[in-house]
Amino acid sequence: MRLADVLRKEYIMLDLKSTKKNELLDEMITHLCNEVDDLDKDAAYAALLKREGLGTTGIGHGVAIPHGKLKGVDKIMVCFGRSFGGVEYDSMDNKLVHLFFLIMAPEHSAAAHLKLLASISRLLKSNEFRTKLMSLEKPADIFRLIMESDLPCGYH
Repeated sequence: MRLADVLRKEYIMLDLKSTKKNELLDEMITHLCNEVDDLDKDAAYAALLKREGLGTTGIGHGVAIPHGKLKGVDKIMVCFGRSFGGVEYDSMDNKLVHLFFLIMAPEHSAAAHLKLLASISRLLKSNEFRTKLMSLEKPADIFRLIMESDLPCGYH
């Protein structure tokens, strides 16, 4: 499972307004619900908060990968968000978070979910990639960068 398989241009948010974790999760899940029919906003938000309760998904270097599993969801979806001002997110390195990859997954999708987390983490290890995500001005350009960067293993 690759990020390129589950991200859509419509799921890209370039100027998040929230400054706190819970506001950010609400802002992103609201956007995703506006794009996806039959996604239960309250249940999705609760799933994200439940996962955050286990430990922060702010992985450092200005990146967070909030994720949750939800009954009734039939496919994995990823919403990308960017905050220029940064969000207080209880990140592992205690720094503000600017780049978010929010994942909503079916309840029983452990293997695919883990592969996707690995794919996103691999991409975000690159400082150059993170810098490009912060500098691009259009959703189509971010989408193209991700598609070009997220090649199957062995194709880099």
